[in-house]
Amino acid sequence: MLEERIFSTHSVNEGLRSYMLRVYNYMAGGLLVSALFARVGTSPSILRLMYNVGEQGASLSLFGILLLIAPFVLVFMISSAVASFNAAKAQLLFWIFSGLMGLSFSPILLAYSNASLATTFLVTAGAFAGLSLYGYTTSKDLTGMGQFAFMGLWGIILAIIINWFVKSPSLDYAVSIIGVIIFTIFTAYDTQRIRRIYQLSPSTDATKALSISGALTLYLDFINLFLFLLRFLGNRQR
Repeated sequence: MLEERIFSTHSVNEGLRSYMLRVYNYMAGGLLVSALFARVGTSPSILRLMYNVGEQGASLSLFGILLLIAPFVLVFMISSAVASFNAAKAQLLFWIFSGLMGLSFSPILLAYSNASLATTFLVTAGAFAGLSLYGYTTSKDLTGMGQFAFMGLWGIILAIIINWFVKSPSLDYAVSIIGVIIFTIFTAYDTQRIRRIYQLSPSTDATKALSISGALTLYLDFINLFLFLLRFLGNRQR
């Protein structure tokens, strides 16, 4: 009986490590695809598709508006594919999502210096690695912190909408600080949640699909943490 428990635990640990490695590999792949498409998006031909330039400045074209909306639609499509345990479809949609997100980030590459973008990425990667490792290894239940982060996220969204009209630098600064804190919490919480989901997975097919969902979640945590940190560490192009 004891030997059966030992072998069973070993099997679970090996399966969990394989599952989490797949999650991180997909997430890293998504970031790489986004980076490549962001660089492609800085070409004049793509920028002309994304923006209409007139005497009063640049505004989003129909293509640019669709580019901003498409990732939100794809998130729901990925969730649907994961719910039906269709790993191949979820994976394809994830790569498309990553590419479109990259294109939407292309103006950021033009707005900030390459040095500050690289520095912010390295800081984000280091912070993310430590926070995710904590979420993976801690025995503390982070559910309460996750609920706090969700409430904070809604507060950030409301503050961003308000600041769209009032244009307050102090409010923008406060949103940036809170945003870093919120996605710091989310990174640890989501890693723990992804690990726990593995324990409830009914089959290998389910874990393959769920690894895409986990990668998408951590991808969004990484991107948002990067964008909020960029407000502090980024140097704008002159």
